[in-house]
Amino acid sequence: MSKKLYIETLGCAMNVRDSEHIIAELNEKDDYTLTENSGEADLILINTCSVRERPVQKLFSELGMFNKVKKEGAKIGVCGCTASHLGQDIIKRAPYVNFVLGARNVSKIGEVLHKDKSVEVDIDYDESDFAFKDFRSSPYKAYINISIGCDKQCTYCIVPKTRGEEISIPADLIQKEAQKAVQGGAKELFLLGQNVNNYGRRFSGEHEKVNFTELLRRISKIEGLRRIRFTSPHPFHMDDEFLEEFANNPKICKSMHMPLQSGSSKVLKEMKRGYTKEWFLNRVEKLKSMVPEVSLSTDIIVAFPGESDEDFYDTLDVMRQVEFEQIFSFKYSPRPLTEAAEFTNTIDEEIGSERLSTLQELQNELLDKNVFKLLGKVYEVYFEELRADGYVSGRSDNNHLVKVKGSEELLGKFADVKITEVGRVSLVGEIVK
Repeated sequence: MSKKLYIETLGCAMNVRDSEHIIAELNEKDDYTLTENSGEADLILINTCSVRERPVQKLFSELGMFNKVKKEGAKIGVCGCTASHLGQDIIKRAPYVNFVLGARNVSKIGEVLHKDKSVEVDIDYDESDFAFKDFRSSPYKAYINISIGCDKQCTYCIVPKTRGEEISIPADLIQKEAQKAVQGGAKELFLLGQNVNNYGRRFSGEHEKVNFTELLRRISKIEGLRRIRFTSPHPFHMDDEFLEEFANNPKICKSMHMPLQSGSSKVLKEMKRGYTKEWFLNRVEKLKSMVPEVSLSTDIIVAFPGESDEDFYDTLDVMRQVEFEQIFSFKYSPRPLTEAAEFTNTIDEEIGSERLSTLQELQNELLDKNVFKLLGKVYEVYFEELRADGYVSGRSDNNHLVKVKGSEELLGKFADVKITEVGRVSLVGEIVK
């Protein structure tokens, strides 16, 4: 009789993929099957994020809740970036936790599971050649890691300290995984890495040197594959070759996540981002000249140490010029093990909150101005989700979330949809053919 696994995933798409790897390994080697009821689980896992302070705080409240509801004999494990960061301290603070598994050690899940109080958090561990068993959360699209770790030294970011140095996964392994996913029914692939367009900078061992643009070309040749998405590219590595491939390859979806972080060149220098406001706007201008309907999203941090009113206005200026379809915005919070955590020119909490509100209000104004331009447009939508309200939803090539009245018969299919209602978050339409 199979055992039950309950897993909660916090954070980014890379964590989602790590959770899929964990599920696959436990299913294959220990006969675990998924459950949505933590109270009946034999194993409860939390796959954590440490990019922001709040998910770390949430971890211990969640652990306490799970400890109260777990059945007798059930184990609790903590995985992911916070596991890498806190390690043994997690067990000290929550002694009922059975093991801790870092973000760079996913392949060791079968070992730590059977070793009580085990802590595996080596950020130099190399999993780039490890052949994980296969599990997909969705039959319609597939997440694929193309690299692990990060070589950037952004002064606000803890990721290099939790995921280690950047290593690219060999191109032939990526292509085989992509081919298998498409043969299994996925029509859309989502390539993942901390800086995907820096792919190929370093491999472990002797492997063919392939850059990201060439990898995109090779994957796009897979028969039956309709769409390729990826996240996150780094603005510093957006050379002309990459942008031209993005624009001209019909299988690459015309949406791009471009993490701005700040619109001030001064703040960007303090963040060690490697580019300026002018470079970022130049890349956007070139991209929009080649793909006028490209959809752009971004990350923005306000109230970074030393950010003046003028610096903040520079960020608002970039927002007005670019008109992002989506922003992920945060008030700066210092993270341990980062350079910026030692900066003393911090911004008052109230000023930071005001700036965040101002930025989000501007974003809503820009969305309200532009969203009505979408009325009557026709988009090809790939349907992935059956909703409880009688609708089926999916995404357009340029990443608009679109829903139509329909049933499960639409799932996994493409259809042209005419937009009849618009909103900041999603669009409503009707199938035209």
